[in-house]
Amino acid sequence: MRKRLTGNLGLKVLAFFIAVFMWLIVVNIDDPVIEKTYAGVPVSVINEEIVTTTNRTYQIVDDTQEVSVTVSARRSVMEKIKTEDITAVADMKELSLGTQIPIEVSIQKYRYEKAYTTPGNLQVKIEDEARNNFPITPTTLGTVREGYVLSELKADPEKVTFRGPKSVINSISRVVAEADVSGLSEDAEIEARLILYDANNNVIDQTILANNLGKEGVSVKVTLYQIKKVPVKLSTSKISAEDGYKVSTISVEPKEISVAGEEETLAELDEIWIPAEELEISGLTERTEKMIEVSPHLPENVMLVDENADNVIVTIQIEQPGVKNFEVSTSSITVKNLSENLQLSYGAVDFEIQVRGPAEKLKVFSTAKKVSIDLKNYSVPGTYIVPVSVDLPEGCKMVSDVEIEIILDKKEEEQDQEDQEQE
Repeated sequence: MRKRLTGNLGLKVLAFFIAVFMWLIVVNIDDPVIEKTYAGVPVSVINEEIVTTTNRTYQIVDDTQEVSVTVSARRSVMEKIKTEDITAVADMKELSLGTQIPIEVSIQKYRYEKAYTTPGNLQVKIEDEARNNFPITPTTLGTVREGYVLSELKADPEKVTFRGPKSVINSISRVVAEADVSGLSEDAEIEARLILYDANNNVIDQTILANNLGKEGVSVKVTLYQIKKVPVKLSTSKISAEDGYKVSTISVEPKEISVAGEEETLAELDEIWIPAEELEISGLTERTEKMIEVSPHLPENVMLVDENADNVIVTIQIEQPGVKNFEVSTSSITVKNLSENLQLSYGAVDFEIQVRGPAEKLKVFSTAKKVSIDLKNYSVPGTYIVPVSVDLPEGCKMVSDVEIEIILDKKEEEQDQEDQEQE
C-alpha cells in the first residue's frame, strides 16, 4: 500500500499543482475581480477639535463633502456591496497645507482588493469662528381659506443666534421663518422653515452653521381675520347746487368695500358711514366727482382687505330745469369713417352730455345709437380731441358742445409688417 502511495510521487505532485492552477483559472473566469464606482458617498470628518478648540472653524469647499468611491472586488462580492456599506473618513490630524485632508475608505462587511475616492482629498477652508444675533422675519407660503385674510404674523422666537465661519456669519443679511398657511381658517402656531439670505437675496447654506434653536426650532404664530363686504353710505346734507340748478343724483363707487376683522366686530358692522363733513360742497353747476378715503371711517380693529382700495368716488349729478344729464359709455359710440389700417381707443371710459328740451321728450330720450364721431379727417396715428355728435329729438339741443379724446394706432398686423420691412 505504501509503495502504491509513494510511487510516481513526482507525477502526483505535478498533477496537484496543475489541478490548483486549473481551479484558479476557473475561479477567475467564473468570479473575476471587477471594478465599480459608487457616487455620492458622504465624507465624515473626525478629530474636528484640532481646529475648533482654537476658536476657529472650517467649512468644506469645492463640493468635496461627497465623493465617488471606486472599489475593486470579486464579482460575487461586488454584487452585495451597496453605497451605504462604504465609509469615507477625513481625519483632521492629517490636515496638510492648511486646506487638504486625505480621505480614507473602508468597507467593513466585505473583502475587497482595493478602494479609492475621487477626489482623494477633502478640501476645507479654515477661518476664525464668529457668532451674531439676528431678528427673525415671519413670512407665509400658500393662501388661507376663502373668506379669511392674514392679520398678524409673529415669529417664535423672535431672534436667533448663529455660530460659524466668520465670512458666512458676516454675509447674513436677513433671516426669514417661512410658514405654510395653505387652507388655514383659524388662528394657529405653525412650524416654520428657517431661511437665510445674503444682501443679493441669495439663500445661504445653513449646514455649516450652528444655532440656538434646539429641537423646538422656529414657529410662526398666525392670526386670521374674517372678510366681510360692507356697503358704503353717504351723508349728503351739505351738498348744494347753484341757484337755478339742482342736485339730481348722488352715487358712490364702489358701492361695497371688503373689510377684515374679528368675527364679533364684523357682526356689528352693517355699513361704512361717510359723514357730511367729507362732502361739504356748494354752488355746483355741473357734474362733480370727489374722492373719499375710506380707512379713517373704519371701526377700530377693522382693516381693508386690499390696502390699495382705500378710496371711493362720489359722483354728484347736477341739472337745470329743462335740462337732463345723460352719461354715455365710449363703448356705445358709433364710429364713422375710421381708416382701415388704424385702430381706435379712448382716453376715458365714459362722459356726460347735457340736453335741454321739453320735459316729456327728455323723459323718453335715450342715447343708444344716437352718439357718434366722424374720423374722416384723421388718417394718421396720434392722440386727438374730436367733437361728439348727438342725434336729438326735435325741439331739443345740447347745452354745450362735447369733445372726447381718442387714440389712433396702427393695427397690429400693419405694425408687424412695418417692423419686418425695417429689419
